[in-house]
Amino acid sequence: MNIYLIRHGRQNSKRCNVDVELSPEGREQAEITGRRLQNYGIEAVYSSNLKRAVETADLINQYLDRPRFYDDRLRETEFGDLTGLENSVLKQRYREFLEKRATMTEDLPYPGGGENSAEVYQRAMEALREIVQKDYENVCIVTHGGVIRALLTGIVKAPPQRWLTFGRQLENCSITELLYDKDMGTYHIERFNDYAHFEKEDRLLRKHFGTGFFSQKGE
Repeated sequence: MNIYLIRHGRQNSKRCNVDVELSPEGREQAEITGRRLQNYGIEAVYSSNLKRAVETADLINQYLDRPRFYDDRLRETEFGDLTGLENSVLKQRYREFLEKRATMTEDLPYPGGGENSAEVYQRAMEALREIVQKDYENVCIVTHGGVIRALLTGIVKAPPQRWLTFGRQLENCSITELLYDKDMGTYHIERFNDYAHFEKEDRLLRKHFGTGFFSQKGE
């Protein structure tokens, strides 16, 4: 089975992990991605139940017209007390935590009841294990950057705190492809953070919208 993990399109807010719709750029990203996936033989489209993932998947599915499924286990990492804050506030109020987390020496949960990478992997992998038991050859899953990183980290059996090894910044609507060998029960990473479909639309890349809050010392 080929599993195409898609990070949702750009959301319509600069605040951390708020449940909002896509921005105009995010909708455009999703439509471009849908056009690219038309020739991939997708048989089902799954998504997180957060609005930005739902809207991305629905826009993609306009080009695929396949069965749609929702799973809250594919939601983004729970950011605890960081939820709803803008990057400038995060980098000031939680600077020490962010700097420590960026060193990848401990799998730290976000303050105030947030999750760590191992917890995200556990719930997302539970959903993925159910999906790969279905009778599909090609599946599209629209989810979130933290989920994609956690899944890849767990699949390669790396320490969970090494999650940021898989891209400090994943492009919105990038494609990460997994091959699941049903006979062997093994996962294989076929591609990561593929955004070739935006080569002629450089304006849609994250470098034009800021780089997030994964702060390193001195930033």
